[in-house]
Amino acid sequence: MKTGIKGVRRASAVIVTASAILAGGALTTPAHAAAPPKPSITAKGGFVMNNGNGKTLFTKAADTRRSTGSTTKIMTARVVLGQRNLNLDSKVTVQKAYSDYIVANNWASSARLIVGDKVTVRQLLYGLMLPSGCDAAYALADKFGKGSTRSARVKNFIGQMNSTAKSLGMRNTHFDSFDGIGRGNNYSTPRDLTKLASNAMKYSTFRSVVKTKSTTQKVSTKSGGYRNMSWTNTNPLLGSYRGAIGVKTGSGPESKYCLVFAATRNGKTVVGTVLTSSSVANRTSDAKKLLDYGFKVA
Repeated sequence: MKTGIKGVRRASAVIVTASAILAGGALTTPAHAAAPPKPSITAKGGFVMNNGNGKTLFTKAADTRRSTGSTTKIMTARVVLGQRNLNLDSKVTVQKAYSDYIVANNWASSARLIVGDKVTVRQLLYGLMLPSGCDAAYALADKFGKGSTRSARVKNFIGQMNSTAKSLGMRNTHFDSFDGIGRGNNYSTPRDLTKLASNAMKYSTFRSVVKTKSTTQKVSTKSGGYRNMSWTNTNPLLGSYRGAIGVKTGSGPESKYCLVFAATRNGKTVVGTVLTSSSVANRTSDAKKLLDYGFKVA
C-alpha cells in the first residue's frame, strides 16, 4: 500500500513538472519580432530590393511607367561601360554642339564643358553622374554612337540604350534621349530603374564614380595647356546617410523629383528608386525611409 502511494506521488510530480514545462514554453521558445510597418512615402512610385539576392522588399506602383528625368543617365553610363574594348582614358574633344544643347534646353544641367577641351571618357562619366551634365551625356552619345553624322550617332546610341534595357528585362522602359530631356516617350518604372542600377553597380568604374561626393579633374585645353574641372555630386544621401554608395538624382517638369539610391550596411546592400516625388527634400526623406525599412527586412 505504501509503495502504491509513493508511485502516485511520483506520477503526480511528473505531471506537475510537465505542466510547468508546457506552461513555460512561451518563455523558452524564441519570440518572432513583428514585421516593421511599411513606410509612407510622398513619391508616386517606389521600389526597394536586396541587391544580394534580388528579393523585393517594398513596392508602390512599382511597374507604373513614369518620366525619369536625369536618372536616365544611369543607362547612358551603362551603355558606355558595356562597350567592347573600352578605353576609359581615350580623349573626346568638346564640340560647340554640346554647349549649344545646354543653352537650347532650359532644364539641361551642365558639367560646364568648354569647347575645344580634350576630356577623357572616364572624366566624362564623372561629369555625367556628379553634376548630371547633359553636355557630358551628349559627348558620350556622340563618341559611342555609330554613324557618319552626329545626328545618326546620337540616334544609334539611344538605340543601344533601348537594346540594353531589353536585354536586362526592363519591360516597362523606353528611352528617346541620352539624358532624360525626352520628347514624350522617355519613361521607366521604379522596378526597372532599380534593376538597371543593380546591373550598373557590377562595373567597378560605375561604383567608383557614383559614390564620389566631389572631384577635381585635370583636362587638356585647346591651346595645349591644362585646366581643373570641379564637380559635386547632386546625390544628397552621400555623406548624410550611413553606408550610402550612390546612385543618381533626377528632376524635370514631368518627372518632378526622382532618386535611384543604394547603401551598404553590415554586408547587405539595398538598392531602390523613388519616382515623382514632390520636392528635393521629400525625395531625400522618401529614400531614407525606404533604406531604413529595407535594411530591417532584408
